[in-house]
Amino acid sequence: MAMWRCLSAAVVFAATAAQAQPPADTIRWVAQDLPPHFSFHEGHAPRSVAELGSGEVASFMRVLLPRMAGFRHEFVEAGTARYEALSRTGQTLCSTLHVRTPERLVWAYFSHLYPPLASREVHVIVRREALGHVMAHPPADGRVVLADLLQRSKLRLLVARDRAFGPKIDALLAQQAVPRLSVGAQPGTQLMDMLRAGRMDYTLDYPAAMHDYLRRSGDAAALVALPVAEGRSTLVATVSCSRTPLGLRHIEAIDAAVRELARDPDRERWVRAWRGEALSGPDLKRLNAYMDERARSGPRIE
Repeated sequence: MAMWRCLSAAVVFAATAAQAQPPADTIRWVAQDLPPHFSFHEGHAPRSVAELGSGEVASFMRVLLPRMAGFRHEFVEAGTARYEALSRTGQTLCSTLHVRTPERLVWAYFSHLYPPLASREVHVIVRREALGHVMAHPPADGRVVLADLLQRSKLRLLVARDRAFGPKIDALLAQQAVPRLSVGAQPGTQLMDMLRAGRMDYTLDYPAAMHDYLRRSGDAAALVALPVAEGRSTLVATVSCSRTPLGLRHIEAIDAAVRELARDPDRERWVRAWRGEALSGPDLKRLNAYMDERARSGPRIE
């Protein structure tokens, strides 16, 4: 009888544990309130694809995910540190918010979604009142050379810990040992609060992120965004999944959905559904060339 009770308890425990895990056909997506890429719906992480916000990446997901027949989608609010920690312990998450780096390839698979757009260029963000101090000699072409700015040791730069900006900028930051701040679910908001308070001279972000912050703060003229020459090296928009067997299955399905999207003969329709308006000439040219190549090619997973 005692053995039967133990066996019954084990069966109940196993059934409970199985119920606690999402089914194999559910993709759990990392969600963060990170304009211009991913904006929360009414202040919280989406509870369904229909609640995906208006950010650049979130809007692309709203177009892409319905093409993944046989998969359900859940959204988990998590920063980079949690995404990595869960992946390293064998859990599976996917993300459209993380740039591919050699270090992240250890615990995540990567593929890509679409080419660099103007909105993905990194900018220097400064207080308007300090613009003359930071930019003593404005560049002729309007683009800040970050390598030169970093040589001015009296200027204080602060960026978020675990954030990647692309290979050129990441290499420059590593050479200068730039301070990194541990931030919560809204790193851009925290850093721009500190910038407005004068606790640093400048930070790095996207202009759309700055404009969204200023709109919410009610002070539209407090900060200025200056394009960075090295920001043109921003990588393609990437998608990643934990380096687990389930993560491989998920990244393969996502990559296949991107190629199906690329083969859609009515590209203009889904581009408008994604962007809400026509892309500019250079951006549209890059997107068409990228999608034409993706339509012809096989999987792009590493």
